[in-house]
Amino acid sequence: MMTKVLIVEDDLDLGNLLKQYLELNQFQVSRVYNGEEARAILLSEEFDILILDVMMPKEDGFTLAKKLQTHYPRLPFLFVTAKKLKEDIITGLQLGADDYVTKPFDADELILRIKNILKRKNQVVETPKADSYQIGKFRFEPENLTLKSAKTEKILTEKEAQLLHYLIQNKDKIIRREDVLGLLWEETDFFSGRSLDVFISRLRKYLSQDPNLQIESIRGVGFRINF
Repeated sequence: MMTKVLIVEDDLDLGNLLKQYLELNQFQVSRVYNGEEARAILLSEEFDILILDVMMPKEDGFTLAKKLQTHYPRLPFLFVTAKKLKEDIITGLQLGADDYVTKPFDADELILRIKNILKRKNQVVETPKADSYQIGKFRFEPENLTLKSAKTEKILTEKEAQLLHYLIQNKDKIIRREDVLGLLWEETDFFSGRSLDVFISRLRKYLSQDPNLQIESIRGVGFRINF
C-alpha cells in the first residue's frame, strides 16, 4: 500500500514540485493551501504523514500543529519552511514536529527524512511486557499514549511515549544521549539533539506534579529517570 502524504503549502510552485517529486518516489500525495483546508480534509481522509509550511494564510503551520497534537496525536508531521531562526525551529519541535527542514533543501534528503520518520513510527522500541506502568503518582499506558494521574490525563505524542517508555525500561540507569538519538531519532546531529532536549523538557513538565519523579540530566553523558 502506498504511503499517503498531505502537503500543506500555499506556494503554488513549491507545492506542485513537492507533489510531483513525492509521486515519482511512489508516495500517494494530496495537497492543500492552509491549515483550515488541512483540517477539513483530515475529517474525511487518513494520511501517514503531513508536510507543513509555517507561513500560510488563514491558518499558519504552527497553529495547525497545535490542533494536530490535540486531535491527531499519532499523526507525524514535519515542517518544510523558509523560517530559519533557531527560535522558530525550537518552536516547531516543541509543537511536536518530527523534523524541521529549512528551504532551500535537497529533495532526496527530504524523502529520506520522511522515510526515517515513518520507520520510527512503525518501529516498536521494545515490546512492552505490561499494558501500563505505575511511575510515582502516574499511570503510563504506552499503547494508548496516555499518562494519567488522579487530577489529569495527558495524551502523549508517539515520540513522547517512546521516549518515556525507553526511560522507564531503563529506570535508575544512565542512558546515553547518543543511544537515545540513535534509537528514536536515528540521527545524532545538532537539530536532533535539540529536538531530544525539547522532548525531555516536555516530559519533565508533564511529570512535575510528582516532586519525587525526576528525569535527571547527567552532564556530558545523558539522562536517568528516578522514581
